[in-house]
Amino acid sequence: MKQNILITGSNSGFGLLTTKLLLQQGHNVIASMRDPEGRNSQVASEIKSLGGLIVNIDVTDENSVIAGVASAIEQAGHIDVLVNNAGIGVHGIQESFSTDDLKAVFEINVFGLNRMIRAVLPHFHQRHSGLVLNVSSLLGRMTIPFYGPYNATKWAVEALSENYRTELSSFGIDVAIIEPGGFPTEFIGRLIKPSDTERLNNYGDMANAPKAALEGFEQALAANPAQNPQIVADAVAKVIATAPGSRPFRTVVDKMGMGEPIEAYNQQLAALTKDIYQVFGTAEMLELKVQ
Repeated sequence: MKQNILITGSNSGFGLLTTKLLLQQGHNVIASMRDPEGRNSQVASEIKSLGGLIVNIDVTDENSVIAGVASAIEQAGHIDVLVNNAGIGVHGIQESFSTDDLKAVFEINVFGLNRMIRAVLPHFHQRHSGLVLNVSSLLGRMTIPFYGPYNATKWAVEALSENYRTELSSFGIDVAIIEPGGFPTEFIGRLIKPSDTERLNNYGDMANAPKAALEGFEQALAANPAQNPQIVADAVAKVIATAPGSRPFRTVVDKMGMGEPIEAYNQQLAALTKDIYQVFGTAEMLELKVQ
């Protein structure tokens, strides 16, 4: 079924792949990005040539988000799905990230995501339906060294998604999460590095560990062609195509060895959550009420 889908961060990586796939499948895609008339003009033109609509949205700017969502609704008539894909990563020893460094990451990955959700929800409430699909990460389920601030943002995304899911379920508004592992995209080249490098003086040889770890991971990615970013776009499209009330809340996407353990973890958490909700008499909040 053709749907109107608003996606953030559509100018590169998972966002661009997902935009192209959804357009190929016949959906009406409203692709948002920063500066579509300037630095992203080429990719904006490409998306337009494929039949997509373009809106200028900077998720770190409240006014930009409100205006962009309004423009998306005006152009498309309505929105069925919001895909929160825009995000930024980090790499380095956690102590060397300043408070301002953390603020920059949270501004995009957490506050930006929440701005988009809040901007779209009044529209979804009016329609008594809608899907919020948040792109999280396997690093929102566990931590590994040198991704500290990124881990923290994605854990926050998981918590926000959990709460939105339960608080919106009775209104026919669905919430789901995609949890990719690490993939060879432009994301790696845009990782934020810590600004307080003086803190590294206390770490001796370990100060060089993040660089070595990242190089090792990139080599592992290059040796594993199954870890193709297209499978993340495929997973997003599959969740969107699944009927409301039948969608999985969490979808793991990974071919590097982290996926299966995290999937088992997710299943255990789902069972635990259901048991606790039943104890408190709120289990119905875990089920979408299809209008």
